[in-house]
Amino acid sequence: MEKLSLQEEELMKVIWQYGEGSVKTFLQEFPDPKPPYTTIASTIKNLEKKGFVTSNLLGNTYIYSSNVSEEAYKQTFMQGFIRNYFNNSYKEMVNFFVQQKKLKSKDLQDIINMIENNKK
Repeated sequence: MEKLSLQEEELMKVIWQYGEGSVKTFLQEFPDPKPPYTTIASTIKNLEKKGFVTSNLLGNTYIYSSNVSEEAYKQTFMQGFIRNYFNNSYKEMVNFFVQQKKLKSKDLQDIINMIENNKK
């Protein structure tokens, strides 16, 4: 699965949240200042070419829906991120955030509790 650009990811988040809709529908979900209609239209066409969305013609309007789940994209992206930046080690990633003072001991304890609860 290909990594999306920031603009493509932002649009995919709207599509995942909304489910399906037209370019106009998705454009309404963006905060102000909204991107131009043509930007959303070309971005969604790129997403369609990459296989992330599918379209169906309804009357004279294309309705787009996600072809890739948000969970599947996150999983693929995070696996690549961990592999490329942390030598495929989640431990190294956690250590990085601890060193950057982004994780506190309470956060780590919460993570340990989540791991322990998932074992059951």
